[in-house]
Amino acid sequence: MTSLLQLRKVQAGRDYIASNINEPFSLAGAAVCANMSPYHFCRTFKKAYGETPNEFLVKLRINKAKQLLVTENYSISDICDQVGYQSLGSFSSLFQKHVGIAPTQFRKKIWALSSQAFHYPIHVIPSCYSFRLTQCLSN
Repeated sequence: MTSLLQLRKVQAGRDYIASNINEPFSLAGAAVCANMSPYHFCRTFKKAYGETPNEFLVKLRINKAKQLLVTENYSISDICDQVGYQSLGSFSSLFQKHVGIAPTQFRKKIWALSSQAFHYPIHVIPSCYSFRLTQCLSN
């Protein structure tokens, strides 16, 4: 079992990862925030949360991308940049791996659920609803 002190340290590293979602991933940076060695941070993170820091970051990025695909009219390339990926191909492959469909298909599928045209979707679907909907579709 992870001690309370270690858990607090790991939470600091997890917060660092979450607040730097659009930056290149730095295990060393997260470990410094947690005041641990990178190896110990990674091991303790996995023990505490059941996933590696990188898996956590990918999950955050994919969820943020799903939210942007539903609520904004940005291009897929812009969304790719906003969630921290430099390669559109890598982003699309990861998105398809985790969600089951490509980002463009995901957007079309969500937007097809409404009878209104989506020029500014954020005004059409409440964000809490669209977020829950993206969670349901990804499962």
